[in-house]
Amino acid sequence: MIETSSCRQSVLAILFLMLFGVPRCLAVESPTSGQREAHDTLGATTDSKPDAQDCLDGLAWRPTPFSVSWEPDPDAANRRIVSFPSPVPSGDATNDRVTMVWYPAFPSQVQHDRAPAVLVVHESGRAMPVGRLFARAFQAEGMHAFLIHLPYYGLRRGGEERPEPDNLVTVIRQAIADVRRARDAIAVFPEVDASRIAVQGTSLGGFVTSVAASLDRAYQTTFVMLAGGNLYDVLLGEARDAANFRRDLERAGIQGEAIRQLLWQIEPTRVAHRLDPQRTWLYTAEDDEVVPLENALALARTAGLSDDHHVRMAGGHYTAIIHFATIVRQVAEHVRETPPLLIDRPR
Repeated sequence: MIETSSCRQSVLAILFLMLFGVPRCLAVESPTSGQREAHDTLGATTDSKPDAQDCLDGLAWRPTPFSVSWEPDPDAANRRIVSFPSPVPSGDATNDRVTMVWYPAFPSQVQHDRAPAVLVVHESGRAMPVGRLFARAFQAEGMHAFLIHLPYYGLRRGGEERPEPDNLVTVIRQAIADVRRARDAIAVFPEVDASRIAVQGTSLGGFVTSVAASLDRAYQTTFVMLAGGNLYDVLLGEARDAANFRRDLERAGIQGEAIRQLLWQIEPTRVAHRLDPQRTWLYTAEDDEVVPLENALALARTAGLSDDHHVRMAGGHYTAIIHFATIVRQVAEHVRETPPLLIDRPR
């Protein structure tokens, strides 16, 4: 368990990043704008378990070539906005263009002109504050950080603030596919060490990450935070976000068993056995009031995680932020120390 003795150091690190951000003059210089061609490296989504295969059939897509574009971030001189088409379009042109904010690694910490990269999958907050915080912290650790905007978040909002409740599965399926394709989009940049591309997701982003990483083990390392399995049980909880979403579903005429069947299509425990337990870490708050410990344990058991890969922290869903600095250091160490993973699949 992560102890609270590092609380003061963690809080100071959080406050520093929130108040001052990252010094702009230190970021790696990259081309102002451009475009590169990429190709899906999605591996075989086959499984000996019939239920897992049924789930995978609903999540996979046909691998195709696609273009990755980037341009300056108008809000920060040294950041870039990276975009590529979603492999699972929803029919909304703005939403179907996946966007990522690229926080380049610091040149003083980059060896051989390349650095590892971490795809950050944000929480449910509209402003993505935790996701932004992780991206800046990973950048400060000498890694390229790419903060993906999930469907209907950030630059993908368009004219629709949020999708209709009965469109949940399509939206989550799109998010899962986008997170997997993002790995191949990130790999096209020569500044990135393509053998060390990790993915880290928190809360909502953790659920999405656990499924996306289960598709074909394409990420070198996977970090799931404050998430778990048995989505239906989580939705039945009293946490505000769960209650609000449950109410939205009920207003759309989706109740009881219909909700269970809806969520079953994207249930992490159906495919989490496909995760590599030596390259996956789950971070759980002992007193999490949103994703209870039993739900985290369900995911850990399915994924076959050993105790040293299931990190249990003191605190709740929101107070676990006191461990932020320790988590960031551990993630950076695991990315650097875990053997590289090169994806070389026939196109």
